[in-house]
Amino acid sequence: MTESMTVKYKRILLKLSGEALASPDGFGIDPLRAEDITEKIKEVRGLGVDVAIVIGAGNLWRGRSGLDRGMDRATADYMGMLATMMNALALMDAMERGNLVTRVQSAVAMHAVAEPYIRRRAIRHLEKGRVVILGGGTGNPYFSTDTAAALRAMELGADVLIKATKVDGVYDSDPMTNPDAKRFDHLTYLDALNRRLEVMDSTALSLCMDNDLPLLVLDLWKPDDLRKALYGEKIGTLISS
Repeated sequence: MTESMTVKYKRILLKLSGEALASPDGFGIDPLRAEDITEKIKEVRGLGVDVAIVIGAGNLWRGRSGLDRGMDRATADYMGMLATMMNALALMDAMERGNLVTRVQSAVAMHAVAEPYIRRRAIRHLEKGRVVILGGGTGNPYFSTDTAAALRAMELGADVLIKATKVDGVYDSDPMTNPDAKRFDHLTYLDALNRRLEVMDSTALSLCMDNDLPLLVLDLWKPDDLRKALYGEKIGTLISS
């Protein structure tokens, strides 16, 4: 493969879990991990690909823990939205130090630290080569950051939604505990929904299916996989119609 080859995807929405920024124990924000992600995004931008990012909050807050102790669901979800903004700012800082021009937009108003999410403004940032980091989920409780990623990908005209994880695709069972787990190269949206593979929540998958948005699940930390996927190589698991 040569760098003169044409990339398959010109604009991507990258969904990162909060754990992508976590320290080795799975919690908090590790600046070194943010710098590692920055290097991967710089490589993608070097190919001329527009990049928008939605990031989760699992490294700082897990709403399920609050719910299990009787916390109100909406309150737990709003706390999660705030945690995504902390991650977004950490990622912004690492990228700016790495000479990437970024803009952070939030679905929850917080004018002192981020722009409000405005679709046309976000698209303009992408057209100017800026990396757009989208925090605050959808701005509504009861919706996950997976759903936010699917929604923003469609709003911004992304060619693909890439869910970057620490596993190299979708398996029929947990590959961490089952050495015989089978990895899928391709799944239809209905397959993923019916098998309850927990790739993304059902709302996010249904949004992708209803709007024919391909979803690619790959290992963020595997060298060159993200770049190869952008050239259309068979990396990870593709979920499409």
